Amino acid sequence: MAKPPPPPPAGAPAGASLSRLVAVMDALLAPDGCPWDREQTLASLRPFLLEETYEVLDALERDDAADHCEELGDVLMQVVFQAALRRAEGAFDVDTVVAGICDKLIRRHPHIFDVGDGTTEGIDSAAKVLTQWHEIKAAEKAARAARDGEAPRTLAGVARGQPALARAQQLGGKAGKVGFDWPGHEGSLGKVREEVDEIAEAIGRGDRADIHHEIGDLLFAVVNLARKVDVDAEIALHDASARFTSRFEFIEDRLGERGRSPRESNLDEMDALWNDAKRATGARKT
Repeated sequence: MAKPPPPPPAGAPAGASLSRLVAVMDALLAPDGCPWDREQTLASLRPFLLEETYEVLDALERDDAADHCEELGDVLMQVVFQAALRRAEGAFDVDTVVAGICDKLIRRHPHIFDVGDGTTEGIDSAAKVLTQWHEIKAAEKAARAARDGEAPRTLAGVARGQPALARAQQLGGKAGKVGFDWPGHEGSLGKVREEVDEIAEAIGRGDRADIHHEIGDLLFAVVNLARKVDVDAEIALHDASARFTSRFEFIEDRLGERGRSPRESNLDEMDALWNDAKRATGARKT
C-alpha cells in the first residue's frame, strides 16, 4: 500500500500543492492502484467533468465558500486525471497544460507583460482589454489555419459540446463582430415575433418537422435578442427555472396546507396560487 504524498512545507508559494495532487493521481493510476480509476478513459470522464463544473456553479449561486473550494478541487482533479491519461498516451502532461495557459495569458496581455515587442499603449479599460484579447486570438487562429492549410472560419472555436443556449449566443456574437447583425435590438425583437408566427403556421399545418425547425429558430432568435440587450441567455434561463421551481413549491406547500396535492387541484386554483407566489417574493411581472 502506497504512502500518501506529504503536503508542501509551511510557507511554500501558492500552487506548490499541485505536484502533490499529481503524485496522488499517479498512485491511483499505478499498476497496483485503484481498480476504478485505472478503468477510466477520456470518454468515461466526460460526464464527470460536466457534473463537477455544474456543482461549482451551484456553489457559486449559493455563495457557499466551503463548497466552492471543494468543488474547485474536484474540477482540478479532473484536469490532472485527464492530463495523466494523455501522458500515458505520450501526448502531453499536466506541465504542458500549465505551460500552455501561462504562455497564452502572457501572449494575450502585452499591456502587462514585456514579450519583447514593446508594451501596448492605451489599454486602460476592461473593454479595451477585451477588444485586444479578441484581436490577438483572431490573429492566432488565422496563423494556425494558414499553417494547417485551412481557410479561416469566423465561427471556428465555438465548442459544440457546450450548452445549446451558450453556444448559440457565442455563434451570434462571432457573426456580429464581422457585421452580420442588426445595429440595435429592434431587428432581433422583430425576428422573435416573426419566428413565433412561423411556429403558429407550422402547428396549424401539423408538420412535425417544421415545428421542430421553427422552434429551434425561435430559440436562436431569442438568444440573439438576449445578446443584443446584454443578457446571458444561459444564466437567464437558469434563473427562470429557479423561479419556476420556487413558485411551484409554494403552490405545493399551500395546497398541502389545504390537505391536497397538485394532482387533486385544478389549473384555476394553481394559477391563483402562482400569482400569490409572485406577490410573496416581490417578483417582477413574468
